[in-house]
Amino acid sequence: MKMISIVVFCLLTFMSQAQQNEKDEVMKVINQVFEAMRTNDSTLLKKSFVAEPNTFTAFVDKDGISKLVSGDFQRFKNAVGQAKEQVWNEPIWNEKVEIDGNLASVWVDYAFYVDDQFSHCGVDAFHLIKRDDGWKIFHLVDTRRKENCEIPDKFKP
Repeated sequence: MKMISIVVFCLLTFMSQAQQNEKDEVMKVINQVFEAMRTNDSTLLKKSFVAEPNTFTAFVDKDGISKLVSGDFQRFKNAVGQAKEQVWNEPIWNEKVEIDGNLASVWVDYAFYVDDQFSHCGVDAFHLIKRDDGWKIFHLVDTRRKENCEIPDKFKP
């Protein structure tokens, strides 16, 4: 009986470590996106996504109407790669990663700053697919608001 317990413990430990390694690989891709934004590196950004990802923004407009706006990834990639004097910084926290086979979902809280100036906050929700060349983002939707932002002190300028 003791031997069975040891084997089960070892298997659970191994499976837990494998799952954590996979989550780390997924978060590496997510963190590349924000590094690309900080460093104006559109090549790094492109490496994180499939060729034609779907992007959306969900928000409530000034009249209180719920909106979902489709994004243009090429435009976003070009904006990231443009030389600019300001730094786009988007710290993230409360990462939630779920994986089933070759599909992953990541939900993170964020705050967006241009240099040290707060712009907005919200949630980024990513869907990724695992391919031969690793995890790639195929869907991204974010929310945006300027109020009710509970940003941890370590992410404030």
